[in-house]
Amino acid sequence: MNETTQIAQRDTGEVARRNESNARRLSLAPAVDIIEDSHGITLWADLPGVPRERLDVKVHDGRLYIEAEAVVPTPSDLRLHHSEIRAPHFARVFTLSDDFDTSQVDANLHDGVLKLSIPRREEARPRRIEVRVD
Repeated sequence: MNETTQIAQRDTGEVARRNESNARRLSLAPAVDIIEDSHGITLWADLPGVPRERLDVKVHDGRLYIEAEAVVPTPSDLRLHHSEIRAPHFARVFTLSDDFDTSQVDANLHDGVLKLSIPRREEARPRRIEVRVD
């Protein structure tokens, strides 16, 4: 990501959060790729094992929130002795500049990869100025 990119990451790495039951929960920050062009931003987040019904993407007060929980099936005939992470919880928050139209975010989940397209507001897009010669 270069210095002209107008999306700022707030959380990185593993983050301990409190859930509804007020217990501490370990959240993993999904790996993210961000591409910016004159039309907007495209963001890809790796969310392995996450079904659509366990994915929550929202925009509020200029922030983009991604939260998800992976489903890790355990075969019934398998006796689990140790597990580092039973149901991985992913969480990431980004701050968006006012240049982006958050009412037009397009989201697609395919094979564990979330793709978000966030367009620039029309007035924030670069435009060419025609120069006349007198």
